[in-house]
Amino acid sequence: MTARILVVDDIATNLRLLEVKLQAEYYEVALAGSGAEALALARTWSPDVILLDVMMPGMDGYEVCRRLKGDPATAHIPVVMVTALADQSERVRGLEAGADDFLSKPIDDATLFARLRALLRVKQVQDAWRRGVAAVQELGIEAPCDPALDLGGARALVVGGDAGEAARIQAALAADGLSARRAAEPEHALRLLSEGGFDLALLCLAAEGGETLRLASRLRAQATTRDLPVLLVADPDQRRLVLRGFDLGVSDHLFRPLDLHELRARVRNQIRRKRYQDGMRDILDRSLKMAVTDQLTGLRNRHYASRYLEQLLRGSDAAVLLLDVDRFKAVNDGFGHETGDAVLREVARRLQAQLRGADVVARYGGEEFLVALAAESADYAAMVAERLRQAISSEPCLVGPLSIAVSASIGLAIAPIGTPVAAAIGAADAALYRAKARGRDCVVMATAADLVPQPA
Repeated sequence: MTARILVVDDIATNLRLLEVKLQAEYYEVALAGSGAEALALARTWSPDVILLDVMMPGMDGYEVCRRLKGDPATAHIPVVMVTALADQSERVRGLEAGADDFLSKPIDDATLFARLRALLRVKQVQDAWRRGVAAVQELGIEAPCDPALDLGGARALVVGGDAGEAARIQAALAADGLSARRAAEPEHALRLLSEGGFDLALLCLAAEGGETLRLASRLRAQATTRDLPVLLVADPDQRRLVLRGFDLGVSDHLFRPLDLHELRARVRNQIRRKRYQDGMRDILDRSLKMAVTDQLTGLRNRHYASRYLEQLLRGSDAAVLLLDVDRFKAVNDGFGHETGDAVLREVARRLQAQLRGADVVARYGGEEFLVALAAESADYAAMVAERLRQAISSEPCLVGPLSIAVSASIGLAIAPIGTPVAAAIGAADAALYRAKARGRDCVVMATAADLVPQPA
């Protein structure tokens, strides 16, 4: 996995040593000798990970990290702080400044590269979400809000470990308003996590560690838990299992004896990252819905209907109904366009109420609607068309004090498998034209001749 790594240290020999190690693993490396230089390079060079020394003159690593995380242009870049400080409070201070992890000097190569691989996987996923969000923002959709600092309502599952350790973890997380439940066995934990509703899994390794660690791999293999943050709790002599855990998809780790302040800081960072990613996913889901949804009626739009019908006709026969609200121009001219829009929304509601979940109804354009039914007989399709006609004309549309009578003409075509979409819709349109010619408010079936494309 190649990537850009920015190394920040005020000591030139430290910079060169890390540069050699990283380049030997085919990473692209840039060097910064001060905090100011690091901030400038982070914006212009766009690294994938920043290795940041803590002790630097002028601007120390904590301040650099705070500024990186406070700048929208660099806030998404993972930061690993490198320090010779052994005080646990310094680690907590760095995590609260936004650091993603700590490495102690002298740096262990296996740990360095395992953490880089794990952080780069996370960043690749988030970069994909960010690119998608940037694209839809051009359509006028708002950016995701910064994740809330308050963790109230968040839920975690503590897996494995002994009851005493689980109780300490639960009490520590409760101080941040986070509810934590315990599952002693991995199989039970997998069932609970698969059902959703959790923001974090904490896997507490036992002496052998195998079954609990295997759970991390199973969580990453399932769509419902693939993006769930996983924090590993282990003994210092289980370092090999921790490194293996990073390769299996673990998000972060914590060594025993537990420092509860560090635990809370790491949990907060993981849940805030998840919330930010969930926010980006929500924006993309809404943008996808907008791309296939008619904004006035809430039905599918013409583009979606055409693509759906194309897929449908590849594998089965289809009934295509093209419906036109009769004399709709008179509604707009007589009552105004806002009233006309309200009538179209009511027609859409009535159509949806008469159709099955498997049927597709779309606003095809203006006052026209298209309905697609899969592999149904002509008799059934005609019955549905008549039911739709009656649903529209049986009662007037009530818009405020107004009572507006409406009706619809419907053209119905039965298209055999393999029929081109244009031919199927064209046949329904030809039948709709005849329905209007017959006086409107009726259903007309297309003929076989209507399905034959006419020469240009």
